[in-house]
Amino acid sequence: MNPHAIKVACSSCNLRELCMPVGLTDADMQRIEEVVATRRKVPKGTHLFHNGEPFNALYAIRTGFFKTCVSSEDGRDQVTGFQMAGEVIGLDGIVSDRHTCDAVALEDAEVCVMPFDRIEELSREVNALQHHVHKIMSREIVREHGVIMMLGSMRAEERLAAFLLNLVQRLHARGFSQSELMLRMTREEIGSYLGLKLETVSRTFSKFADDKIIEVKQRHVRILNTDALKALVNPPTCGPL
Repeated sequence: MNPHAIKVACSSCNLRELCMPVGLTDADMQRIEEVVATRRKVPKGTHLFHNGEPFNALYAIRTGFFKTCVSSEDGRDQVTGFQMAGEVIGLDGIVSDRHTCDAVALEDAEVCVMPFDRIEELSREVNALQHHVHKIMSREIVREHGVIMMLGSMRAEERLAAFLLNLVQRLHARGFSQSELMLRMTREEIGSYLGLKLETVSRTFSKFADDKIIEVKQRHVRILNTDALKALVNPPTCGPL
Protein backbone atom coordinates (compact mmCIF):
# COMPACT_ATOMS: atom_id res chain seq x y z
CA MET A 1 0.00 0.00 0.00
CA ASN A 2 1.41 3.38 -1.00
CA PRO A 3 1.65 5.51 2.19
CA HIS A 4 0.86 8.58 0.06
CA ALA A 5 -2.33 7.05 -1.34
CA ILE A 6 -5.62 8.40 0.00
CA LYS A 7 -9.17 7.29 -0.72
CA VAL A 8 -10.99 9.71 -3.01
CA ALA A 9 -14.63 10.67 -3.62
CA CYS A 10 -15.18 12.46 -6.96
CA SER A 11 -18.76 13.36 -6.04
CA SER A 12 -17.60 15.60 -3.18
CA CYS A 13 -14.66 17.23 -5.03
CA ASN A 14 -15.03 20.95 -5.81
CA LEU A 15 -13.06 20.44 -9.06
CA ARG A 16 -15.41 17.75 -10.32
CA GLU A 17 -16.88 19.94 -13.08
CA LEU A 18 -13.40 20.64 -14.46
CA CYS A 19 -12.06 17.10 -14.75
CA MET A 20 -15.23 14.94 -14.76
CA PRO A 21 -18.04 14.80 -17.35
CA VAL A 22 -21.22 16.69 -16.46
CA GLY A 23 -24.64 15.03 -16.24
CA LEU A 24 -23.50 11.68 -14.83
CA THR A 25 -26.06 9.56 -13.00
CA ASP A 26 -25.33 8.66 -9.38
CA ALA A 27 -24.69 5.07 -10.49
CA ASP A 28 -22.16 6.15 -13.15
CA MET A 29 -20.45 8.49 -10.68
CA GLN A 30 -20.09 5.62 -8.22
CA ARG A 31 -18.51 3.43 -10.91
CA ILE A 32 -16.01 6.17 -11.76
CA GLU A 33 -15.18 6.60 -8.07
CA GLU A 34 -14.37 2.88 -7.90
CA VAL A 35 -11.87 3.38 -10.75
CA VAL A 36 -10.39 6.64 -9.42
CA ALA A 37 -9.56 4.87 -6.19
CA THR A 38 -6.64 6.86 -4.76
CA ARG A 39 -4.96 10.21 -4.48
CA ARG A 40 -1.21 10.62 -4.48
CA LYS A 41 0.81 13.39 -2.87
CA VAL A 42 3.68 14.80 -4.99
CA PRO A 43 6.08 17.05 -3.01
CA LYS A 44 7.49 20.17 -4.67
CA GLY A 45 10.43 19.39 -6.99
CA THR A 46 9.66 15.68 -7.33
CA HIS A 47 8.50 13.76 -10.39
CA LEU A 48 4.98 12.47 -10.94
CA PHE A 49 6.42 10.42 -13.81
CA HIS A 50 9.65 10.27 -15.85
CA ASN A 51 10.27 10.21 -19.60
CA GLY A 52 10.45 6.55 -20.72
CA GLU A 53 8.47 5.16 -17.77
CA PRO A 54 5.70 2.68 -18.59
CA PHE A 55 2.34 4.43 -18.95
CA ASN A 56 -0.50 3.03 -16.86
CA ALA A 57 -2.55 5.94 -15.57
CA LEU A 58 -3.86 9.43 -16.20
CA TYR A 59 -3.70 11.90 -13.32
CA ALA A 60 -6.29 14.54 -12.44
CA ILE A 61 -4.51 17.35 -10.59
CA ARG A 62 -6.41 18.08 -7.38
CA THR A 63 -4.08 20.67 -5.87
CA GLY A 64 -0.80 22.20 -6.98
CA PHE A 65 0.99 23.04 -10.21
CA PHE A 66 3.16 20.95 -12.57
CA LYS A 67 5.47 21.47 -15.50
CA THR A 68 6.09 18.91 -18.23
CA CYS A 69 9.49 18.92 -19.92
CA VAL A 70 11.82 16.94 -22.18
CA SER A 71 15.60 16.95 -22.18
CA SER A 72 17.20 18.42 -25.29
CA GLU A 73 20.32 16.93 -26.88
CA ASP A 74 22.61 19.32 -24.99
CA GLY A 75 21.08 18.19 -21.68
CA ARG A 76 18.88 21.22 -21.01
CA ASP A 77 15.24 20.87 -20.02
CA GLN A 78 12.72 22.12 -22.58
CA VAL A 79 9.43 22.97 -20.86
CA THR A 80 6.47 21.73 -22.91
CA GLY A 81 3.60 22.82 -20.67
CA PHE A 82 2.28 23.95 -17.29
CA GLN A 83 -0.66 22.14 -15.71
CA MET A 84 -2.85 23.18 -12.78
CA ALA A 85 -5.65 21.89 -10.53
CA GLY A 86 -8.61 20.52 -12.48
CA GLU A 87 -6.49 19.49 -15.48
CA VAL A 88 -5.53 15.96 -16.53
CA ILE A 89 -1.89 15.04 -17.04
CA GLY A 90 -0.24 11.94 -18.54
CA LEU A 91 -1.90 11.86 -21.98
CA ASP A 92 1.56 11.75 -23.60
CA GLY A 93 1.85 8.04 -22.70
CA ILE A 94 -1.23 6.80 -24.56
CA VAL A 95 0.45 6.47 -27.99
CA SER A 96 3.43 4.26 -27.12
CA ASP A 97 2.50 2.98 -23.64
CA ARG A 98 5.46 4.95 -22.28
CA HIS A 99 5.65 8.52 -21.05
CA THR A 100 7.43 10.84 -23.47
CA CYS A 101 8.17 13.64 -20.98
CA ASP A 102 8.90 14.32 -17.31
CA ALA A 103 6.19 15.78 -15.06
CA VAL A 104 7.56 17.75 -12.10
CA ALA A 105 5.61 19.39 -9.25
CA LEU A 106 6.30 23.14 -9.03
CA GLU A 107 4.71 23.18 -5.56
CA ASP A 108 3.38 20.54 -3.17
CA ALA A 109 0.63 18.81 -5.15
CA GLU A 110 -1.95 16.07 -4.98
CA VAL A 111 -3.31 14.04 -7.89
CA CYS A 112 -6.15 11.56 -8.37
CA VAL A 113 -4.82 8.38 -10.01
CA MET A 114 -6.96 7.06 -12.89
CA PRO A 115 -5.70 3.65 -14.15
CA PHE A 116 -6.02 3.97 -17.92
CA ASP A 117 -7.09 0.39 -18.69
CA ARG A 118 -10.00 0.78 -16.23
CA ILE A 119 -10.92 4.23 -17.62
CA GLU A 120 -10.86 2.82 -21.17
CA GLU A 121 -13.03 -0.13 -20.17
CA LEU A 122 -15.55 2.06 -18.32
CA SER A 123 -15.70 4.67 -21.10
CA ARG A 124 -17.04 1.99 -23.46
CA GLU A 125 -20.05 1.66 -21.14
CA VAL A 126 -20.47 5.28 -19.98
CA ASN A 127 -20.83 7.47 -23.08
CA ALA A 128 -20.34 10.71 -21.15
CA LEU A 129 -16.95 9.48 -19.90
CA GLN A 130 -15.82 8.44 -23.39
CA HIS A 131 -16.84 11.84 -24.78
CA HIS A 132 -14.99 13.56 -21.94
CA VAL A 133 -11.74 11.61 -22.55
CA HIS A 134 -11.94 12.53 -26.26
CA LYS A 135 -12.54 16.17 -25.30
CA ILE A 136 -9.47 16.23 -23.04
CA MET A 137 -7.32 14.72 -25.81
CA SER A 138 -8.68 17.19 -28.36
CA ARG A 139 -7.95 20.10 -26.00
CA GLU A 140 -4.35 18.91 -25.75
CA ILE A 141 -4.00 18.82 -29.56
CA VAL A 142 -5.43 22.36 -29.83
CA ARG A 143 -3.04 23.56 -27.10
CA GLU A 144 -0.04 22.06 -28.92
CA HIS A 145 -1.11 23.72 -32.19
CA GLY A 146 -1.35 27.03 -30.34
CA VAL A 147 2.16 26.63 -28.94
CA ILE A 148 3.56 25.78 -32.39
CA MET A 149 1.91 28.87 -33.89
CA MET A 150 3.18 31.02 -31.05
CA LEU A 151 6.77 29.81 -31.38
CA GLY A 152 6.65 30.11 -35.15
CA SER A 153 5.25 33.58 -35.65
CA MET A 154 5.00 35.69 -32.47
CA ARG A 155 7.41 38.30 -31.17
CA ALA A 156 8.58 38.16 -27.53
CA GLU A 157 5.96 40.66 -26.33
CA GLU A 158 3.16 38.76 -28.06
CA ARG A 159 4.33 35.45 -26.60
CA LEU A 160 4.46 36.73 -23.03
CA ALA A 161 1.10 38.51 -23.41
CA ALA A 162 -0.53 35.31 -24.73
CA PHE A 163 1.03 33.31 -21.90
CA LEU A 164 -0.26 35.67 -19.16
CA LEU A 165 -3.75 35.88 -20.68
CA ASN A 166 -3.99 32.09 -20.99
CA LEU A 167 -2.79 31.56 -17.42
CA VAL A 168 -5.17 34.07 -15.85
CA GLN A 169 -8.09 32.71 -17.91
CA ARG A 170 -7.42 29.14 -16.71
CA LEU A 171 -7.06 30.31 -13.10
CA HIS A 172 -10.27 32.34 -13.34
CA ALA A 173 -12.15 29.18 -14.39
CA ARG A 174 -11.06 27.78 -11.01
CA GLY A 175 -12.47 30.70 -9.06
CA PHE A 176 -9.35 32.88 -8.88
CA SER A 177 -9.01 36.56 -9.75
CA GLN A 178 -9.25 37.73 -13.37
CA SER A 179 -6.42 40.20 -12.85
CA GLU A 180 -3.99 38.79 -10.25
CA LEU A 181 -1.85 35.68 -10.31
CA MET A 182 1.05 34.12 -8.48
CA LEU A 183 3.55 32.61 -10.92
CA ARG A 184 4.48 29.10 -9.76
CA MET A 185 7.21 28.85 -12.39
CA THR A 186 10.51 30.75 -12.69
CA ARG A 187 11.30 33.30 -15.41
CA GLU A 188 13.72 30.71 -16.82
CA GLU A 189 10.95 28.09 -17.08
CA ILE A 190 8.65 30.62 -18.76
CA GLY A 191 11.45 31.38 -21.24
CA SER A 192 11.99 27.69 -21.95
CA TYR A 193 8.28 27.23 -22.67
CA LEU A 194 8.00 30.37 -24.82
CA GLY A 195 11.25 29.81 -26.70
CA LEU A 196 12.83 32.95 -25.22
CA LYS A 197 16.09 33.65 -23.39
CA LEU A 198 15.85 34.48 -19.68
CA GLU A 199 17.06 38.05 -20.34
CA THR A 200 14.32 38.54 -22.95
CA VAL A 201 11.62 37.35 -20.53
CA SER A 202 12.89 39.67 -17.77
CA ARG A 203 13.18 42.60 -20.21
CA THR A 204 9.64 42.03 -21.52
CA PHE A 205 8.19 41.83 -17.99
CA SER A 206 9.96 45.15 -17.22
CA LYS A 207 8.60 46.75 -20.40
CA PHE A 208 5.04 45.67 -19.55
CA ALA A 209 5.51 47.16 -16.07
CA ASP A 210 6.94 50.43 -17.50
CA ASP A 211 3.98 50.65 -19.89
CA LYS A 212 1.59 50.19 -16.92
CA ILE A 213 0.19 47.00 -18.47
CA ILE A 214 1.12 44.88 -15.45
CA GLU A 215 2.49 45.35 -11.96
CA VAL A 216 5.16 42.85 -10.88
CA LYS A 217 6.38 42.08 -7.37
CA GLN A 218 8.67 39.05 -7.57
CA ARG A 219 6.29 36.23 -8.62
CA HIS A 220 3.09 38.16 -7.98
CA VAL A 221 1.64 39.72 -11.16
CA ARG A 222 -1.31 42.10 -11.31
CA ILE A 223 -2.76 42.82 -14.75
CA LEU A 224 -3.59 46.53 -14.97
CA ASN A 225 -4.60 46.67 -18.63
CA THR A 226 -6.07 43.46 -20.02
CA ASP A 227 -7.06 45.19 -23.28
CA ALA A 228 -3.42 46.14 -23.93
CA LEU A 229 -2.36 42.49 -23.54
CA LYS A 230 -5.17 41.36 -25.85
CA ALA A 231 -4.19 44.00 -28.42
CA LEU A 232 -0.64 42.60 -28.46
CA VAL A 233 -1.93 39.08 -29.15
CA ASN A 234 -4.66 40.16 -31.60
CA PRO A 235 -3.52 43.46 -33.12
CA PRO A 236 -6.35 45.47 -34.75
CA THR A 237 -6.49 44.85 -38.47
CA CYS A 238 -6.59 47.66 -41.02
CA GLY A 239 -9.69 48.14 -43.12
CA PRO A 240 -9.68 47.64 -46.91
CA LEU A 241 -7.28 49.94 -48.74
